[in-house]
Amino acid sequence: MDTSSRPSPPPRPSPPPSSSPSPPPRGDLPDRIADLRADLQDLDHTVDRVAAVLGERASAALHREQPLDAEQVTAALLQSTASAQGRGVAALVRFFTLGLPIDVTDLDAALPRTGAAGLVELGLATAVGPDAPTQLRSTCDLRPYGDESHTWWVTSDHAELAVRGPLPVEHVLGIGGASTTLASWTPRPQVERALDLGTGCGVQALHLGGHTAYGIVATDLSERALAHARFTAALNGVDLDLRQGSLLEPVAGEQFDLIVSNPPFVITPRSGEVPVYEYRDGGRAGDALVADLVGDLGAHLRPGGIAQLLANWELRPEEDWREHVSGWLAGTGLDAWVVQRDVQDVAEYAETWVRDGGQVPGTPSFQALYAAWLADFDARGIERVGFGVVTLQRPRAEREPWRDLIEVATPVAAPMGPSVLRGLEARTWLAEHDEQDLLDIAWQVADDVTEERVGRPGAPDPQVIQLRQGGGLRRVIRLSTIGAGFVGACDGELTAAQLCAGLAAVTGAEPADVRAEVVPLLRELVKDGLVRWSAGCEGQSQGGEGLRWLG
Repeated sequence: MDTSSRPSPPPRPSPPPSSSPSPPPRGDLPDRIADLRADLQDLDHTVDRVAAVLGERASAALHREQPLDAEQVTAALLQSTASAQGRGVAALVRFFTLGLPIDVTDLDAALPRTGAAGLVELGLATAVGPDAPTQLRSTCDLRPYGDESHTWWVTSDHAELAVRGPLPVEHVLGIGGASTTLASWTPRPQVERALDLGTGCGVQALHLGGHTAYGIVATDLSERALAHARFTAALNGVDLDLRQGSLLEPVAGEQFDLIVSNPPFVITPRSGEVPVYEYRDGGRAGDALVADLVGDLGAHLRPGGIAQLLANWELRPEEDWREHVSGWLAGTGLDAWVVQRDVQDVAEYAETWVRDGGQVPGTPSFQALYAAWLADFDARGIERVGFGVVTLQRPRAEREPWRDLIEVATPVAAPMGPSVLRGLEARTWLAEHDEQDLLDIAWQVADDVTEERVGRPGAPDPQVIQLRQGGGLRRVIRLSTIGAGFVGACDGELTAAQLCAGLAAVTGAEPADVRAEVVPLLRELVKDGLVRWSAGCEGQSQGGEGLRWLG
């Protein structure tokens, strides 16, 4: 589209008051919802189609929550001779995502089965007012979301770019960085029963629908969130058992094969000066809510069951995050793989979450909230806050649980779920087998692993030899000469024991010394998939796809 010909958009109308959000949409009108689903399918209202209609620049700006470019593009399209499909997509982006009023005729054209009247009946639209009798305003956000195998539509409360002010405390969050991170990291074996703990608008439950055989339970403390999840599930044909309650209370006495949770992990001051947002704040001091959740999850996992969740943890000066999180795990009997992805000082953390509530930096209200957060952290002696992904597993049989707490701040594969599942299988195998079992296998270097050698020009030997993993955690492991020789010979033909014996013979080293050097290296390589075992030992990993959504 020639952006130089865009008409100037009309003045932006004032939004409805953010302190009194509209009622959530109705999930009890199956015929109307079926009409809307069919209309969205016919319109090809997908992430890719929206991106094509908006163009690269406006799409990127929208991901940054900058709406102006998208406003101009959609305004121009509605006044153009573009295809009916293009105008329809523009109308829905303008209506639901940008929160702008739309003429009834444009909505009738975009969604012919549903029409403007159907949107009102479903609770997705309301009249602008007597001064605009032919216009409607959306009551919530509805946008496409998906992966390479699915297209879904998700409803939530309007985002900050549509509200244009501080969010109400009962705000139901839509698709964001935390929800897509959790979806990407979640392993996806075929399971019988799954639980989406703190479902919000239902994003994780949509994913669970693709690999859960008999039942998905989705819980939330917020009635409003459950209403959005109910509508989202109905719109996408996913059957959910929705229950209201705090954390694990609605599933007392029940067990699951897979639990996923994006819990209210934000560490918010417990002060009347600071609003408590239902979607992110658990109402507990510090990181106690997530700590207690980790301690309680084991009782709700079947043997072999997996829990995947996100977490924040607060850290005092000189405190090691591994020691802090290990305290959560004590006595649970669960295997645990925890990856710290980021750490912020408390000032940066406070700024992030005050802005997240819709406050504008530099304003008196922002400064007051910022000061309250800093005062709370200072009073409790907190210096930093870590963010990470927590994977838990209940062992199938009685044994000592394994623990692996690592820090990975660099980019990882997307999705990570298949690598997480393989990593759980590998770590469990290592926990249940001894050194001789490890050495009796003929290992093979994974296809995505390369070797790098760095040295001075003309030098006979490299100064550094390291392996680089292309997928998974994208690990880089430095090798000794013995280690490089061992990995270089891992072609699936000879066992690790045979390779160690050969290296001892070639180098003149003692066989016991070679084994002592190779075994810990081999454990590192096995657990993160840099070397793999024989056919038949591989797990039944289910691939996930790259997540896509309208920003």
